[in-house]
Amino acid sequence: MDLIDHIEIYSLQGPEQKKPFWVSHFIVPNANELLIKIKTKDGVEGFGMATSYTDITPILKPFTNGLADHIMGMNPYQPEEIYNKLFNLTDTRISNEKKWSRESLIRISSAVDIACWDIIGKKAGLPLYQIFGGFRDKVPCYVTCAYYQDGKDNAQLKDEIQKLVAEGHQGFKGKVGGLSLEEDIKRMQIIRDVIGPDKDLMIDVNRAWDLKTAIQACKLLEPLNPTWLEEPLRWADDRRQTTLLAKQTSIPISGGESEITSYGCRSFIEEGAIQILQFDVTMFGGFTHGKKLTALCELNHVDVAPHHDCYIHAQLVASSPAGRIVESFPDPERDPLQAELFSNPPEIKNGWLTLNKEPGLGLTLSPSAMKKFGTLIYQSKK
Repeated sequence: MDLIDHIEIYSLQGPEQKKPFWVSHFIVPNANELLIKIKTKDGVEGFGMATSYTDITPILKPFTNGLADHIMGMNPYQPEEIYNKLFNLTDTRISNEKKWSRESLIRISSAVDIACWDIIGKKAGLPLYQIFGGFRDKVPCYVTCAYYQDGKDNAQLKDEIQKLVAEGHQGFKGKVGGLSLEEDIKRMQIIRDVIGPDKDLMIDVNRAWDLKTAIQACKLLEPLNPTWLEEPLRWADDRRQTTLLAKQTSIPISGGESEITSYGCRSFIEEGAIQILQFDVTMFGGFTHGKKLTALCELNHVDVAPHHDCYIHAQLVASSPAGRIVESFPDPERDPLQAELFSNPPEIKNGWLTLNKEPGLGLTLSPSAMKKFGTLIYQSKK
């Protein structure tokens, strides 16, 4: 039987930001990810990634005190079994004794799951989007932009958007929630004026507003014809309040990236709170639950527009009629991993990402980028 025979764990860290990229209330790291490589006895290798917006040390720690033993010797062609085994460690005595946090196990289970599916695709000789359903081989792709940065004024914002338009982008997501409504509406008006009436304008609040502010903001934003309003409400009661907000605006609401399990995303769908789901398989669920959420969205007439990691999420978006669009970060200062991590990145041109034909994830890690950004944390004995 072809079992997992070797594991390597890396921390991927970007350089210190000269001018940090702020959203409404926190700095977004330019790179802060766990990367896992697993190899089978017959030499098939796959990789997966887990993203963190907080200190990544707790996600790395379990590999220094025994977690790899729970993965070694398992069958990568049974991803449901492996995912459930790792996820279920969140409620065990051993996780408490070894101080494996719930969040770290969820992130790790996702990265391992992605790596297993990469191996499955390579063994089958098929790209994952075909294994998952094969609806199409290219997907729409938008750019996230208009971050807050110290000293950045509206003239610089206008220059930024003009540059992105010149590069051929067709969809633009701007950040709000960090300034007054008046100031943020003005910033979004600048984007709309630059991109024109026909290109997509998404607006991301990053959970900054209370319900009253969100209702007022929607009225002010409606003339700009936003494609969606993303995570508009504060975390404490966002599912219920998002349901209430959706009933009072014509702007489609999106969300889901800040959930820590697939079950939170299911609740958003069941309550009719959102029209676009933005789960992230590198933060929870992996492809195993990403497939399930995609199917759930299709059956409930909700679009799939995952958060971050466009080259990974494109496999799911391309697999289903529910797949709508992927998110990209073309500025290497914001996301050097998108720019450099893969030696064969899929082409992004004129608002479309065309998937690679290579099997599995279809991605080859760049040795120079791994050397530049990666630190080896753990490897199993050979």
